[in-house]
Amino acid sequence: MLKLYGGARSRASIVQWYLEELAAPYEFVMLDMKAEQHLQPDYLAINPFGKVPGIVDGDFKLFESGAILIYLAEKYNKIGDSLAQRATLAQWVLFANSTLGNGLFLEASREKEIPRLLPPLNEILASQPFLMGAEFSAADVAVGSLLGYATFMIPLDFKDYPAIANYVKQLADRPAYRKSILKK
Repeated sequence: MLKLYGGARSRASIVQWYLEELAAPYEFVMLDMKAEQHLQPDYLAINPFGKVPGIVDGDFKLFESGAILIYLAEKYNKIGDSLAQRATLAQWVLFANSTLGNGLFLEASREKEIPRLLPPLNEILASQPFLMGAEFSAADVAVGSLLGYATFMIPLDFKDYPAIANYVKQLADRPAYRKSILKK
């Protein structure tokens, strides 16, 4: 069975959300970050950088939430049938983990980046329910989790971006989101 390693309030909840959406069997291994369990040799064998999340799936070990999302999409045949679909999924996951995450959560760049990032994202979501079109995907987990976090960490209300506000609400209403991101 796949094991997901994470800490309290970590990006492991993003991976957990997708595992719940997939109804995939997994075991969550909570690492005590204050006790530095993530820096012990057993976990460093999974992620030599000592960051979470990490997974072990049989003999396969993988770290970085975005890479894990793409792996799970591939494993459960949710990645798309064409090279273009797979590349588009990877594009959104990479956008979330680098561009959007930095734009929202690095205070020094937030004022400049939000006006650059959110209007086009709002337009995309005004024309389709999910980032890849009509179907929920790992792209929505990657981007949606960060937008959701922004509502209570910054806080950002998206009042100037109604399609994003609707998207965030739609995602937050999903049982798997509530179970993993909101822990309800």
